[in-house]
Amino acid sequence: MKFDTSLLHGGYGPDKANGATLPPISQNTAFAAGTAEELEAIFANRKPGFVYSRVSNPSVSSFERRMAYLESGIGAVACNSGMAAITTALLGFLRAGDELLSASGIFGGTCSLFNGFEDLGIHTIYVPDSRAVSFEQAFTPNTKAVFVESIGNPKLDVPDIAALSALCEQHGALLVVDATMATPYLYKPLTLGAHLLVHSTSKFINGSSSAIGGVLVDSGRIKWDLERFPSLKPYRKFGPMAYLAKLREGVYRDYGVCMPPLHAYLNGIGLETLGVRMERICDNAFKLAQALEHTPGVVQVTYPGLSSHPDHAVAEKQFGGHFGPMVTLRVGSWENAFSVLNALRYCTIASNIGDARTLVLHPASSIYHEYTKEQRLRMGVSDDLIRVSVGLEDTDDLIEDFRNALQAVRGDEE
Repeated sequence: MKFDTSLLHGGYGPDKANGATLPPISQNTAFAAGTAEELEAIFANRKPGFVYSRVSNPSVSSFERRMAYLESGIGAVACNSGMAAITTALLGFLRAGDELLSASGIFGGTCSLFNGFEDLGIHTIYVPDSRAVSFEQAFTPNTKAVFVESIGNPKLDVPDIAALSALCEQHGALLVVDATMATPYLYKPLTLGAHLLVHSTSKFINGSSSAIGGVLVDSGRIKWDLERFPSLKPYRKFGPMAYLAKLREGVYRDYGVCMPPLHAYLNGIGLETLGVRMERICDNAFKLAQALEHTPGVVQVTYPGLSSHPDHAVAEKQFGGHFGPMVTLRVGSWENAFSVLNALRYCTIASNIGDARTLVLHPASSIYHEYTKEQRLRMGVSDDLIRVSVGLEDTDDLIEDFRNALQAVRGDEE
């Protein structure tokens, strides 16, 4: 089954009860059991079933099956946000005294989360870039996980997943990949050796900014060393499903991070058009990046599809001819960045990514405002950086819009 077909048919068919072609919205909290014995069996994991939507829900389960199928995993857990998915994924096996290695050029909200992990006794070490050789130098005996983004946001670096996976296997650590930016349209990190995968489904999976959500997918290939990961010991009886069982009976249930049924429905609708949207978005992004490289007023353009990008070869190897939905450009100063954003006609100033519309942002004054200038530079956020989450507009209109905005700024300077 090829990609676009799998979006429509993978892990899902018409509803068996009434033939509905879309998964029904089970907008309810509790589920009745036929007998006390049946409910007992469900709680004891001897029988499948639904009890309470904080643990599982038919609408959410349908979305989870589709995402697991699409990402070649053995199962998925859908959460109420991408941040909740990252939190659930990592707290499912990390504990006080453990260390987490992370790429430095990741989403500012994730950095904030990792800083909060310090209060739980989980220490994060930030690696200067996402290359395996840099991570290798940072490993310690306490390193239990490596975290990278499929395409760094907003650094736009591209990690070599196979190389990082081999490194993690050597050190007994898990490789966790936030695949939000690449989506399964570009590649599937679990097939390259990643152990766990997370998405903020609010972005490209949803595609229209209509529903918050997140999901984590388990590869099923984790060889749990129960001495290094003792919190998994009570779940060894579940075999390859041990981690997912722990989440259902632990972090996911206890932290209340469940995805609402309506959001599962809306994210599922968005999922069905992911292929055609990403094809257009990636094509737009590539052409926009090429045009901006030769536009006066632009100091630097960063895009994995450009030969000037340091990770271009890795992106070519992993992404199959497309290079992602985001472009960044530098325009000389904080003030110039504001002027360009305010002069754009077709682009929306917003902090989200993955919309049908092109969204633009000055990261230094928004998502990364709480960090010092030195910290921002380590994250790849200069004062003059503009982040562009490319949308579905006509390419020529986008190029013209940026050229006009940049020309207006140059005119003001003159």
